[in-house]
Amino acid sequence: MLKIENLSVHYGPAQALDGVTLDIAKGGTVALVGANGAGKSTLLKTIMGVLRPSAGQIYLEGEKITRLSSTRIVRKGVALSPEGRELFGELTVRENLCLGVANQRLERAELESRIATMLNYFPPLQNRLQQLAGTLSGGEQQMVAMGRALMSQPRLLLLDEPSLGLSPLITDQLFDIIRQVARGGTTILLVEQNAARALSASQKAYLLANGRIVDSGKSEDLLNDPQLRRTFLGAGSENNPDASRLGASGLTNIRLEKNRMDQSIFQPSFRDEDELAAHQLKGLQWTVKHAYEGSSFYRDHFDGAAIRPGDIRRLKDIEKLPFTTAEDLRDGYPFPLRAVPFEQIVRIHASSGTTGKRKVLCYTQKDVDDWAHFFARGYAMAGVTPLDRIQIAVGYGVWTAGLGFQLGCEKIGAMAVPVGPGNVDMQCQFLVDFQSTVFCSTASMALLMAEEVHHRGLAGKINVKKIIYGSERSSRGMRRKISELFGGAELFDIPGLTELYGPGTGMECSQHDCIHYWGDYYLLEIIDPDTLQPLPPGEWGEMVVTTLCKEAAPLIRYRTRDITRIIPERCPCGSILPRHSRIKGRTDDMFIFRGVNIYPSSIDDIVSHVPGLGSEYQVHLSRDEESGRDAMEVVVEKGKGVEKGRIPEITAELSHQIKKQLLVSTAIKVVDYGDLPRSERKSQRIFDKRIQDSIV
Repeated sequence: MLKIENLSVHYGPAQALDGVTLDIAKGGTVALVGANGAGKSTLLKTIMGVLRPSAGQIYLEGEKITRLSSTRIVRKGVALSPEGRELFGELTVRENLCLGVANQRLERAELESRIATMLNYFPPLQNRLQQLAGTLSGGEQQMVAMGRALMSQPRLLLLDEPSLGLSPLITDQLFDIIRQVARGGTTILLVEQNAARALSASQKAYLLANGRIVDSGKSEDLLNDPQLRRTFLGAGSENNPDASRLGASGLTNIRLEKNRMDQSIFQPSFRDEDELAAHQLKGLQWTVKHAYEGSSFYRDHFDGAAIRPGDIRRLKDIEKLPFTTAEDLRDGYPFPLRAVPFEQIVRIHASSGTTGKRKVLCYTQKDVDDWAHFFARGYAMAGVTPLDRIQIAVGYGVWTAGLGFQLGCEKIGAMAVPVGPGNVDMQCQFLVDFQSTVFCSTASMALLMAEEVHHRGLAGKINVKKIIYGSERSSRGMRRKISELFGGAELFDIPGLTELYGPGTGMECSQHDCIHYWGDYYLLEIIDPDTLQPLPPGEWGEMVVTTLCKEAAPLIRYRTRDITRIIPERCPCGSILPRHSRIKGRTDDMFIFRGVNIYPSSIDDIVSHVPGLGSEYQVHLSRDEESGRDAMEVVVEKGKGVEKGRIPEITAELSHQIKKQLLVSTAIKVVDYGDLPRSERKSQRIFDKRIQDSIV
């Protein structure tokens, strides 16, 4: 559409532009970003023929327009909305708009049609047509200036500092209109001092400084480039916050306090697997020594196995260490595995879904910082950037989920929309209003939202590009349905458990056939759950984890009960980080319902304390294909000799206790004593019909 070659402009002896070369493709939006005095407005005036260049050429769709008059350039389809608006204050809004087509002989009907189009772009002007332009607010005046330029239906629109002097709310509205105009096919050259705004609204950008183009490229790449941000956007700190206020010498007049927008800083720097293994051995040796010296549990544990820290000389020596289990954590309540003084603990988190003594883990500040760092790594692996808006629909509080997603979001510099779980109406409203690009939830919540988006016809109104889900198993069919109903969103499975920091301990990569786990933060073994012997890579077994740098509550050979397998080959995505398959199931009877971990023993404990109930029960889990909701029904026998008239009372009490203690709602069915089957072997109590097809 527009091509500029070696353009130079002088104001007398002063050179304003020096050899500027750029091009703009038809239908695109290109940003020209620079500080006050960089030459931005000079370039636009030269394109419009207001200023004459001292050297160089300007081409519009291949035709040289370098020395044409402004009138002829406008007739060829170029329009300018100038800096400062330049309205005629004593004329009405309508009269100012009509000036945009003063050099065109339009029929009355065509003129009215174009004014109507402008009012569709700028609804606040509908009741202002007869008002004097000089009496409008700054935002309304900018709308008139842009509308005047658009009246000529330009093929190329030049916008000079549209946000200058406007409030953030009005600026948001104007940039939404700019995007709307661009979607209509108009090519836009956008000049802005507000670099963040301009780069976010364009596909390509040029950086202008002292009359020269100093950098160019995709807007997203430039905004995320750390060197560019340091050089042009500044790097404010607590001690020097004005470093990001560049004013007349930089690209922006606003504070940019987000972290470095460089995803690569979250990836490890190991050159090969040998360097990673060396790091792991060092971390294992430190962890064993730290645990032995700081934790009475681990000291007794190791002494009982006749193990000393000095016995760990190679990675394979990890097999000498005894296992740690969930029961060890519950037995050590309220501060199990603690290996640091209390004054170093900054936070605790607890697992969900068990009665009595929960699994509680404590964190030092380094533990929290490490968690945020590798969670941001997971976001980066999923392709999330600081330009994304992340709607977090998982639980906040003592559970690790919400805070983990929040920490990683803020670390990578994206916008967090912390909605929390449930409240489907609010979730849908926020997806539309905030244009969230990433949705984070449990698998069942993602399916529920996908169904709601479909039923409400929102797929064309939302902007979700990625769904990051965890906490529950999901089949291939379930993933496919979620993606389709969300309008083609890309799904990423994120693993984690409270004992191992929380969620975010790995991430599904762009290949979508594995989970990369953070081998620089923990070791992963696969064992036979019956023999407890290690299994070779590629075989399914129980996941066992050992942390490498966790301070407050290190994990050493912790049996997760999750079933997966190690994938030995390097991933085609190029990451050196090791990988495992998505979680296939459990070696125990624990199940996850609506994000809550529930053990049969929890149900058993509740049932045993409700008067009038027997000891036999079953839990039936299902998923409604239409709504996507998971359902749980507890079938339990009434006690021997208990009158049937008491069933409503018993049902209400059991439902209340399950809601109170497990934080979930469930259907209750009380049957006669002896109706449920008995067996000499272990009775099957959990019937999960939610997963029907393969997960891998």
